[in-house]
Amino acid sequence: MRNYETMASNEIRELIRKQEITGPTAGMSKGFTQANLVILKKEHAFDFLLFCQRNPKSCPLLDVTEPGSFIPSKLAKEADIRKDVPSYRIYRDGVNTEEVLDITEYWEDDMVGFLLGCSFTFETPLLESGIPIRHIEEKCNVPMYKTNIQCEKAGVFEGPTVVSMRPMSHEDAIRAIQITTRFPAVHGSPIHIGDPSQIGIADISKPDFGESVTIKEGEIPVFWACGVTPQAVAMQSKPSIMITHAPGCMFISDIKDEKYSIL
Repeated sequence: MRNYETMASNEIRELIRKQEITGPTAGMSKGFTQANLVILKKEHAFDFLLFCQRNPKSCPLLDVTEPGSFIPSKLAKEADIRKDVPSYRIYRDGVNTEEVLDITEYWEDDMVGFLLGCSFTFETPLLESGIPIRHIEEKCNVPMYKTNIQCEKAGVFEGPTVVSMRPMSHEDAIRAIQITTRFPAVHGSPIHIGDPSQIGIADISKPDFGESVTIKEGEIPVFWACGVTPQAVAMQSKPSIMITHAPGCMFISDIKDEKYSIL
């Protein structure tokens, strides 16, 4: 049994490319930044770039590829975003039509890749501070929810903010705020703590993406803006095609987490 936590980022990407890893990447390549992925045709790229700039909490930009290029040169010069994500979703006119392990055959010469900060990145400093991460403990995907918090519209793109949730004690939640505030490039501090109904979540046990986790007695749900937001936006905005990572299945970069800490 391989210990994915201690493997280098390029080694994990090689296993992903070989399709030996096809599921969530939480806890893998500890210390290396993970990223959400959005791929669009050039005709929609400027609108989406503007969308990211207007919604930096949900869509913190780490890298943007040149049109037609599948190499995220700022994050990993030897990588290929067509093959180095464990699982991809294809959205056509806002509908998730298929989930695949390689998008080479879907790639077009005018496509642009957007790599967005991921909250998996700040999980390492949370764990190092003794704050447990429930979805890692339970070996499942982080729960994610659509909310009633609307993103700021840009061009054709609009829709609800998606959040990821981690249950914590009150004391751990306070420390988590302090720690994640240092990482604005990977969503930063939580956007809501406590009552899920206040942000439009009717049933905390039924996430829209990912899997449900145990919330123990005395714990409260803590919500961070999530890079799955573009998928909810795709469903509402309906671009002709948007290719994304499957929720929880991230691109693992060669950049160390510390680069994105402001302290």
